[in-house]
Amino acid sequence: MITSGAGANGQPEGPRAHNSFRSATGKTGFLYPRVSKPESLEMDGMRAKTAVVLGAQWGDEGKGKIVDVLSGRFAAVARYAGGHNAGHTVIIGGQKFVLQLIPCGVLRPNCKGVIGNGVVLDPVAFLKEVDKLRTLGVDVDSQLFVSNRAQVILPYHRMIELAAESAPGRQKIGTTSRGIGPAYEDKMARSGLRVVDLLNPKILQAHIENACAEKNAIVQALFGSDPARLTKLDSAKMFDEYAAAAERVRPFVTDSGNLLNKVISDGGSVMFEGAQGTMLDIDHGTYPFVTSSSATAGGASTGTGVGPTQIGTVIGVTKAYVTRVGEGPFPTEIHDASAEVLRARGNEFGAVTGRPRRCGWLDIPLLRYSNQVNGTEWLVVTKMDVLDELAEIPVCIGYEIDGKFTDLVPADVQGLESIVPRYTTLKGWQQSTEGIAEFDELPVAAREYLRFQERESGAKIGMVSTGPDRDQTMILPGFAEMLESLHS
Repeated sequence: MITSGAGANGQPEGPRAHNSFRSATGKTGFLYPRVSKPESLEMDGMRAKTAVVLGAQWGDEGKGKIVDVLSGRFAAVARYAGGHNAGHTVIIGGQKFVLQLIPCGVLRPNCKGVIGNGVVLDPVAFLKEVDKLRTLGVDVDSQLFVSNRAQVILPYHRMIELAAESAPGRQKIGTTSRGIGPAYEDKMARSGLRVVDLLNPKILQAHIENACAEKNAIVQALFGSDPARLTKLDSAKMFDEYAAAAERVRPFVTDSGNLLNKVISDGGSVMFEGAQGTMLDIDHGTYPFVTSSSATAGGASTGTGVGPTQIGTVIGVTKAYVTRVGEGPFPTEIHDASAEVLRARGNEFGAVTGRPRRCGWLDIPLLRYSNQVNGTEWLVVTKMDVLDELAEIPVCIGYEIDGKFTDLVPADVQGLESIVPRYTTLKGWQQSTEGIAEFDELPVAAREYLRFQERESGAKIGMVSTGPDRDQTMILPGFAEMLESLHS
């Protein structure tokens, strides 16, 4: 929490926040209430030693680095949703690690990395990532665990996704085409394959034979007899490949829910690592331009088997600006040269696909909505240094829709696309913040930018990232005290 720099009246320095709306009755106030912890959870001994770390925007907020920085304080880090479409980049001492499926906790000695039941696992992609980490000297064999209840991605899931994305008349979502969505479709249709079944050759063979017959028929219906686009699935070849992969996956498989609950009951601390971001959540995101899983804090319980009363706090990661990859509405997207400046300075290209990210200004109503949905207590602000050269920084404080002002995020695409963002302009600092580790050493305007973001979003800022490396991070006092409480 930012506590320094108050003015004479006790209020933070800088411009007054445009943080409220005026209704037809003349009353003012927040449409999204400030998030507060129930008093009962603040009592000594009541707060669980766990934290959810998730993206507050559309993903790519820098969660990988933040999870890595925090993971040294936790006994286990668990991924609870998504698949190998989630790229987390971690830089340690100049060495770059790109993790797509495996939790960042494995990069810390004595920290367990757990792939929860809410994740969809591509065994081949998983083993490639394991092999790469081994070559980098990471002890995956003793630190990494995979839920026996996680769903399995098979080649036909990728084929179906590619076919659907390019089918005539289909609305293009902009997926990574890695089979994530179709795997979740099969899960919800109760026709998927779980890791526990992957390890049983008889069940695996029967499942692949039945599924290939079904999926071949689906692709035939989509593409007819077009030889350029119709590839028949070979069930025998697929079984041989995945039966062999299953034996290499087997040593990692466990009842991950039991493992995590035991860590907690033994007094250990657990971090739940989100994938993608809140605005890509299947229920709360910009539907249908979303992912296929629960990226919000609620997914941490359903995706790991740890009950909601065992969640101690929620930490949202937000950039100092906003980015988005792929299709879908983006109210504060920049359409001038400023976008290229942010993209170049922030290296805004997808860790998984390499696609250039769309760039926009910080959106306060969207951040406030994210904090409400997740019950976010703390914010981590990343890529502050990307804004270093700007003389002025626009920040969206509300929306105009059909001539009316609101700070509610519309549920429908049409409403989102009709938004005219209302901005306030904050003064830039035009000097380097890269690598600064103390809040009071930041330029005055940079401190005010953070104070503005804190008081407008309703969540306390606990960390600020001022560069890509693990050490280029400041941890503010209140947040540091909370982290220490996880070890008490």
